[in-house]
Amino acid sequence: MNMESLLQLNTIFISIVIEALPFILIGVIFSGIIQVFISEEMIAKLMPKNTILAILVASLLGAIIPACECGIIPITRRLILKGVSVPAAVAFMITGPIINPIVLFSTYIAFGNSWSMVLHRGLLAILASIIIGIFLQFIVKDSPLKSTDSHAAHYHSFSEKISAMLKHSIDEFFSVGKYLVAGSLIAALVQTTIKTSTLVSIGNGTVSSHVVMMGLAYVLSLCSQADAFIAASFRGSFSTSSILAFLLFGPMLDIKNTMMLLSTFKAKFVAVLCTAITVTVLVLTLVF
Repeated sequence: MNMESLLQLNTIFISIVIEALPFILIGVIFSGIIQVFISEEMIAKLMPKNTILAILVASLLGAIIPACECGIIPITRRLILKGVSVPAAVAFMITGPIINPIVLFSTYIAFGNSWSMVLHRGLLAILASIIIGIFLQFIVKDSPLKSTDSHAAHYHSFSEKISAMLKHSIDEFFSVGKYLVAGSLIAALVQTTIKTSTLVSIGNGTVSSHVVMMGLAYVLSLCSQADAFIAASFRGSFSTSSILAFLLFGPMLDIKNTMMLLSTFKAKFVAVLCTAITVTVLVLTLVF
């Protein structure tokens, strides 16, 4: 690898990390709040008992929590430990990085102040999360988490709760941070060695264009707050449905959050989840 490639690698790596860090921080803070301030009883009262309704409610929660695909993983883990069902928690994890207000607004701006792409992206994400959630309801029998160290603690004052929340958030940040760095480095290496033009050149067919755009989203590992601007640049080369595949798949699955999923969930579950996301997004956007 020559000096120019090393500089490019360095630039891409740093940009991915800097892009994701603020949202990782938001994610671990929310995780800390859930751990300290929200009890299992509160979760049980909020979430519907009906499986489909619980998945639907969880799918819509992302609209009020501004977390990206990396920052949402610690929140998802904490929700599962607090008693939220795996299908509902995963539905939240899938839609959260897509339907939060910041992402929808950036999509609106990127596509020339057009609401159509915003609506298509949001609605297809919710539909995908419901399909995947129902699928997991039949597949997942045991906890998919690697660690289930959720012990109840009693705090005597508000200041103790704040201190515990900050401690939990810091621990969570360093726990997931190393996987963000590793995933970002791999993504930067792939971007440096595989040219975008190579992928574009093989995406001529209907199915292949969707597969290529999903592969591109995985490789680029963009933060969902910025991916719409990159997607919009492909409008002259790819169909609307394949661009939607890019906008749906990237926030659900990319290199850096795959690393973080593997740090949080058992490998078998991650393999099942990745397969379910890939097939669902491909089929939904092809039907679209």
